[in-house]
Amino acid sequence: MKRVIQIEINREARELVVEPFRSLLDTLRNEAALPGTKKGCDTGDCGACTVILDGKPVNACLVLAAEVDGCRIETIEGLQHSPGRVHALQDQFMRCGAAQCGFCTPGILMMGKALLDENPNPSEDEIRFAIAGNICRCTGYTKIIEAISATASVLAEEQP
Repeated sequence: MKRVIQIEINREARELVVEPFRSLLDTLRNEAALPGTKKGCDTGDCGACTVILDGKPVNACLVLAAEVDGCRIETIEGLQHSPGRVHALQDQFMRCGAAQCGFCTPGILMMGKALLDENPNPSEDEIRFAIAGNICRCTGYTKIIEAISATASVLAEEQP
């Protein structure tokens, strides 16, 4: 039996009709028409589907859409707050060459954002720990870590 859920996705109130067994990942991609969150392993092992749910990073493939009624979700589509200006994290990923094929990038960006929201000045070890659940098959993670660290510095400079 389908269920109506009220959620906020990327600062926009939405009402979606979902099956009780439908994952948040599939709901975001299909019902909400937000394909930026990637479907990798569909078992919570790769991190490609990382989104921020009520301020905490989660693997969207492991959360049922029916469970997020009344919640706030941030996806990769919402990372850029204004047209023509990318988020500092996206900018640093480009500057540092942190993305290659790009499949894992949305999940890593969302994990990086969640980390920086919680800890604006993470150490390299803290960055490594935060992204440990995000698998990238193209890079050696060095440039990803550099980009997240550089973003922390940029965001610190922007603070009044």
